[in-house]
Amino acid sequence: QVQLVESGGGFVQPGGSLRVSCAASGVIFSINAMGWFRQAPGKEREFVATINSSGGRIYYSDSVKGRFTISRDNAKNTVYLQMKSLKPEETAVYYCASRKSRSDIAVATTNYDYWGQGTQVTVSS
Repeated sequence: QVQLVESGGGFVQPGGSLRVSCAASGVIFSINAMGWFRQAPGKEREFVATINSSGGRIYYSDSVKGRFTISRDNAKNTVYLQMKSLKPEETAVYYCASRKSRSDIAVATTNYDYWGQGTQVTVSS
């Protein structure tokens, strides 16, 4: 059974930084493309970033490009999202997701097969 567990969310002031993590189990993590999404209250879940199995292919949404960095440590079965220069409108629940094995990166929620429970990130002064 695949399990994804996010951690590292919290409260941060505008302009601040935060790193969230996602630990995977029950899956051969090293061959799965992974993604980060977020969902603000009353809004649809939106794509943030994705990374392929080796970490050699990465794609970001335009809104976070240059400020967020996705990375992975296959030895630890963990994917990370480093966030800098955070804005209040980026307050949301952040979710990690995994595609089935040997799939490439993707931006649509429907392309992902497994989801974590999410971690709250609040950006406020």
